[in-house]
Amino acid sequence: MKRDFLFYISIFFIVIVALSAIFAGYITPYDPYSINPNEILQPPSFHHLFGTDRIGRDLFTRMIFAGRISIEVSFIAVGISTVLGVFVGAISGYYGGIVDILLMRFTDVMLTFPVFFLILAVVVVLGPNILNVMFVIGLTSWMGIARIVRAEVLKIKNMGYVQAAKLLGKNDFYILTRHIIPNSLSPVIVYATLGVGAAILAESGLSFLGLGVQPPTASWGSILSEGKDVIEIGWWMSFFPGIVIFFTVLSFTVIGERFK
Repeated sequence: MKRDFLFYISIFFIVIVALSAIFAGYITPYDPYSINPNEILQPPSFHHLFGTDRIGRDLFTRMIFAGRISIEVSFIAVGISTVLGVFVGAISGYYGGIVDILLMRFTDVMLTFPVFFLILAVVVVLGPNILNVMFVIGLTSWMGIARIVRAEVLKIKNMGYVQAAKLLGKNDFYILTRHIIPNSLSPVIVYATLGVGAAILAESGLSFLGLGVQPPTASWGSILSEGKDVIEIGWWMSFFPGIVIFFTVLSFTVIGERFK
């Protein structure tokens, strides 16, 4: 426990964030969309733990509900990138030859683009909304997983149990799904855990720029963006979303590093 203190703290923080997002409606008495002109830019207090925003909405409430969006987007995006990366890496490593060359060269080309700017360009073309953000982040973040899976498959496909399955007449789909892919997922789980933090940063960055989640729906990035305009008189609007993003990403990074 002493040796992994930071790991357990990270687990605890992620659990708190997840439970807060799931039970958001039971934690706070305020409506995240309720405007109160009499409480504009109130500092943190007993009644408003994180203060209020520019139109009198309770910031703590909005942060909790925004956590739902940020975590949902990041997990779905990582799920998409993981499935796509595993598929491309498994096919490339298993069949080799021209299939491997074509898929890996395409992967290399995708890796040459700065990921965030690629996401930014695609979102600008498709339009800013939650679904587009999920799919764009997922479809532009699979390359690392594909390379990891390919390397694992190249080792596993020559193992005795795979050769035995071939001798028994099992088809490629059976061998890939029952023997090769399940045995190559350990590093993928680690990479996906780290990917959640990266996806949260990407979603927050897009929302900060106004290209992610659109008002009145809140995400941590959009709340941070709202706070930048009043940072001199309402520091809490930038501080709390910034600190939550920081510790959430840090926690996922620590968890992923722990299992490397």
